[in-house]
Amino acid sequence: MTDQRFEVQNRAEESRYVLIDHESGGVIGEEDYVDVTADAGVQRVLFHTGVSDEYSGQGLASRLVRAVVDDVIAQGYAIVPVCPYVAAWLPKHPEYADHVVKPRPEHLRAVAAREK
Repeated sequence: MTDQRFEVQNRAEESRYVLIDHESGGVIGEEDYVDVTADAGVQRVLFHTGVSDEYSGQGLASRLVRAVVDDVIAQGYAIVPVCPYVAAWLPKHPEYADHVVKPRPEHLRAVAAREK
């Protein structure tokens, strides 16, 4: 696995990040999100992480989440981990702790509205 084989792209018009395998030319993973504006600024609610089964066991979900989290922080947004994978991943990476907001009811309502 080379660094150039896989790429994470933010498809803002779809409110999701995608993980692309340049070798196969296809999307092999995704991170869905919804943005919530709060007094403290924009909070990006990460609510679904998925990687195709044929790519499991290669650390690609972690790679996807790291790229997403880095991009969210670079945009000046806070991270709201609703997705169980992201919620479990973040405590293992305490360097991101200052950028994490605990999910609140308004975040869950925004996810429910997005999933309709």
